[in-house]
Amino acid sequence: MTTNKPEIRIAILDLYDGIANEGMRGFQDILNRYRVQHGLNLSYQIFDVRRRCEMPDAKFDIYISSGGPGDPLISEGTEWEKKYFRLIEKLEDHNLSNNTDKKHTLFVCHSFQLMCRHYKLGDINMRRSPSFGVLPVNQTDAGASEPLFEGLFNPFYAVDSRSWQVINPNENRFKELGMQLVAIEKERPHIELPRAMMAVRYNDYFFATQFHPEADAGGMKALLLQDEKKNEVINEHGEVKYDEMLNHLNDPDKITHTQQILIPNFLDRAILSLHGAV
Repeated sequence: MTTNKPEIRIAILDLYDGIANEGMRGFQDILNRYRVQHGLNLSYQIFDVRRRCEMPDAKFDIYISSGGPGDPLISEGTEWEKKYFRLIEKLEDHNLSNNTDKKHTLFVCHSFQLMCRHYKLGDINMRRSPSFGVLPVNQTDAGASEPLFEGLFNPFYAVDSRSWQVINPNENRFKELGMQLVAIEKERPHIELPRAMMAVRYNDYFFATQFHPEADAGGMKALLLQDEKKNEVINEHGEVKYDEMLNHLNDPDKITHTQQILIPNFLDRAILSLHGAV
């Protein structure tokens, strides 16, 4: 029984705007599995941020902000985004205070782009064509000591799904804010384009990824077999690479490994700061 254990409350901010996705299921699967594995009194609540302008208060223990569709620039000034960044500011203020129960927050994909825009960490633009598939992600030198990457390979494999990207990291801004770029897009020697930022450590409690650490092999396979996604991958990477991606889904060292490592590492770290070791 877990009822005698202190409750751990997690807020999941759904930024998918009502669009069908695999991300929300992925987060819930990981949280449910983690709760059982560690025998925790862990609960989560989902907030429909963009479609219904729902927003959690600052009283949850842990926050996860999802990916989502569309241009991360045009939402500036919308009611939901104003509420979103008011929450972020409350969490930042809480973490800067003498409170010992720090609010750890994970930002994924669209949320990553919003936060990079908020902190002015780089240029946000639309890709020439969407990036979608199982792709390698390179850790930077700073990434070698990133706690959430402990147990991952370099490069590690993750699901990438984006039409927009953050490029040209502003090194002065990173230094000024004490933030670290911990992962970047795979090197493409035959293409003279900047490599996208793929993960950022904003501070001790805020971490963000452009890729989808919640994605699992089953959900990804279902997407790759859809005609639209199949054509996207083949147009961008070729049929050989498409077949390779399908094969990667059966490899336990690829996205399955990433899914089993990164978010659990995040939860370990967040819960340790709340109640001690899980």
